[in-house]
Amino acid sequence: MIGTRTPFRISFAGGGSDLRSFYSRHPGIVLSTTINKYMYIFVHQFFDNKIQVKYSQTELVENIHQIKHPIVREALKKFNLNGIDINSIADIPAGTGLGSSCSFTVGLLHALYAYVSKYSSKDKLAQEACEIEIDILKEPIGKQDQYAAAYGGLNLITFYENEDVNVEPVIMNPENYRKLQENLLLFYIGGVRSTRTILSDQSNSIINNKKVDQNLVKMTEYAKILKASLENGQVQDMGYILQESWKLKKSLNKKISDSKIDHYYEIARKNGALGGKLLGAGGAGFMLFFCDKDNQDKLRKSLCNLRETKFKFDRFGTKIIYVDENTNGGHYDIGN
Repeated sequence: MIGTRTPFRISFAGGGSDLRSFYSRHPGIVLSTTINKYMYIFVHQFFDNKIQVKYSQTELVENIHQIKHPIVREALKKFNLNGIDINSIADIPAGTGLGSSCSFTVGLLHALYAYVSKYSSKDKLAQEACEIEIDILKEPIGKQDQYAAAYGGLNLITFYENEDVNVEPVIMNPENYRKLQENLLLFYIGGVRSTRTILSDQSNSIINNKKVDQNLVKMTEYAKILKASLENGQVQDMGYILQESWKLKKSLNKKISDSKIDHYYEIARKNGALGGKLLGAGGAGFMLFFCDKDNQDKLRKSLCNLRETKFKFDRFGTKIIYVDENTNGGHYDIGN
């Protein structure tokens, strides 16, 4: 058996600029971090030559082409594997804005490489996850989640026209790093977002609407400013940049926010939050707020009908957490 653990992410600034429709015209720039909420993938030899896949459903099929789960089907095609059992467990439900599907893809690829006793770099895992989801399955998504999940940590990620990607760590002293974590609060507002619809519309708007294109450029500028602020110890700037970035993000597509989301955002702002945003493509899921510790109790009381999710930053990205020495990947090093 091989087990991988791959983190989910929260994006602070620049989200949407990782779409090909944008970075083919301007560099896409996103500042994000991974958190200690994970996708776990376990791969094990099946008793016979069939394939079993367990997620929210269970599939038992004779060959790869019969698999309904598109990511599993395309990943197994790369390795041409049969007689395998794949299980997934997630800390957070899918479709809630934390990049779970991309964490699934990265973690699955990592597990399959280990299963066949091959090493794969974080960059290769991210590239191949993008290839499966964007190029093969034609999902209208960006590339930030795959790179965040693979690399882990607090990073400025830049996407170039030639498809190159640069992952640059944000360097903070321990005290400011701790302060940043302590001043971020995450609340679940419920629902499942329609990523495909929102991002498809957004991609069309980038191409056809000059204002949307210009606002995304501004969002990438905020990502660069935020990196400089955090590295200079100006942690409070996170509140202002989240606030301004959220205004710009809402202008990209009417489906990103709604009356309920706006209502909770205004309540949070009136009760101590210096800034915030809805995570992911929009429409549902988690809201992130930056709030000084002195005002956090007040903020929590004002949002008492929402479920708060405690988290810490993750520094490691996708990781092998278990190797059974009796499997194909027995000599694969844990931690790679």
